[in-house]
Amino acid sequence: MISKARAKFIKSLQLKKYRNAEQAFVVEGTKSVLEVLHSDYEITELYATPEFIVTHSGVIPAGLRYEEATPDALAAAGSFRSNDGALAVVRSKPNTPWAHEKGYGIILDGINDPGNLGTIIRIADWYGMPGIIASEQVPDLYNPKVISAAKGSFTRVKVYYTPLPEFIRAQAHPVWGADLEGENVHSFRFPETGWIVMGSEAHGISPEVASVLTGRITIPSYGNAESLNAGMATAIICDNIRRIRTD
Repeated sequence: MISKARAKFIKSLQLKKYRNAEQAFVVEGTKSVLEVLHSDYEITELYATPEFIVTHSGVIPAGLRYEEATPDALAAAGSFRSNDGALAVVRSKPNTPWAHEKGYGIILDGINDPGNLGTIIRIADWYGMPGIIASEQVPDLYNPKVISAAKGSFTRVKVYYTPLPEFIRAQAHPVWGADLEGENVHSFRFPETGWIVMGSEAHGISPEVASVLTGRITIPSYGNAESLNAGMATAIICDNIRRIRTD
C-alpha cells in the first residue's frame, strides 16, 4: 500500500519547486508507466494494482522496489481522477542540449499551456521529430499535465530549455516561424533540414525571436475562425513537412 508519508511526497511532486528539489516527477496510468518502464528513465518507486503486476511482471526490472495498491489509493496519491493501473516516481533528467543533424526540430516560443506542450511532444514523436527547443517561459516538461498529455512520448522526444534568440543565431540550419503573414505551408518547399518555431497561443512569436528567423510560413484559413490551437497548428505543419519531404 501507499503510506501516508509516501502519498504526501507524491502529491508534493505536483508542484515545480518540489520536483526541482527532489529531481523527480510522477507518471500515472498503465500506458504511460509501461512507456517509462521500457525507457532509459530511472524509476525510483512503483505502485501498481495486482492486475498490473501480474500482467506486466516481465517488464518490471528485477531490482525495482514496487508495492501493490488499489485503484482508489493510486487516484488519491496522484492527479488522475481514476487509475486502475500504476503510478511511478521517476528521476528527472538534466536540461541537456541535443544534436540536430537532419530532418526538422521544433522550437517553442512562449507556449504557456501544459496540455499543449504535452500534445506537441506527442506530435513530434508521431512525425519522427528528434526533439524540441523551448523558451524558458514554456511549462516544465515534468508538469503532471504535460506528462499526461504526452502519453509516454516524453520518453523519446528530447526537450531542451534555453534563451531562444541566442540559440537560433547559432544554428547552421534555416529557422522558419509560423506566422499569419508567412508563405503558404501547402506550397512551401521545405529544405531537407531545419527548424520550425511555434509561438504562444495569445501573442504569437516574440519580437526578439522574429528578428532572427530565416523566414515565415502560414497555414491558410478558408473559414472564419480567429486562430488555431498551438498543438493543432504544429501537427498541420509537421504533416506538410513530411508530405513534401517524402514526395
